[in-house]
Amino acid sequence: MSGEAQAQSVPYCGPAPGPEAVLSSWNTDPALLMALAAGLIAGLTYSNRRGVFLLAWGMMVLAFVSPLCALSSAFFAARALHHIVILGVIAPCLAIALPLRGGGAAPAFAVSLLALIAWHLPVVYSAAWNSAVVYWLMQGLLLLPAWGFWSAALAADRNEEGFAIAAMIGALAGVMGLIGAVLTFSTQPLYSEHLTATLAFGVDPLSDQRAAGLLMWVPGLLPTGILAALLARRTWARGLAA
Repeated sequence: MSGEAQAQSVPYCGPAPGPEAVLSSWNTDPALLMALAAGLIAGLTYSNRRGVFLLAWGMMVLAFVSPLCALSSAFFAARALHHIVILGVIAPCLAIALPLRGGGAAPAFAVSLLALIAWHLPVVYSAAWNSAVVYWLMQGLLLLPAWGFWSAALAADRNEEGFAIAAMIGALAGVMGLIGAVLTFSTQPLYSEHLTATLAFGVDPLSDQRAAGLLMWVPGLLPTGILAALLARRTWARGLAA
């Protein structure tokens, strides 16, 4: 294998760490750290909900700087957790603390849903694994539309919008459940990038993949379910008050 091919096979978060190196596997990419620092300053300056913003910012550090980033190179289950943190915590918290304006819920929802599906296609997953540009493009397509969707959802002031948004959230839950089911009940590993890295931890790749499916299927739906319940309660209260 050429040196160029070897470089392409190392994902953005770095090579999969062994059990002894997990706690020291922090991502110190200068560009990322500068972007996070700039985002922290901007968020603290412009957000009226600083506590919520700091939660979102802390979750971004967890996802992209902490050893979770490196673990996503070893375990597909860590990658699933990564996506859950982005969709279920970071995006809605940013929507509360720094809502995006001017976009509709439906287009943002469609792009976010398509990005979630694309992430789980082996060919797209391999492309993101081999290219930092594709990796960040896919992360952006996952986070930014979800941020826009939750911004529009939380700003909806009519019952018709509330019911439409509830339907979209239901569709998101259905797709996450379907992806989780495919990962859980598959009889063979779907992602060649994780065929050997999990073995250092005593975990076979199929068990890792099934754990990822269970994460998507059960805990992954919890944050979305809570937000959907709060939105439904608000819509119901407005209907009674009308």
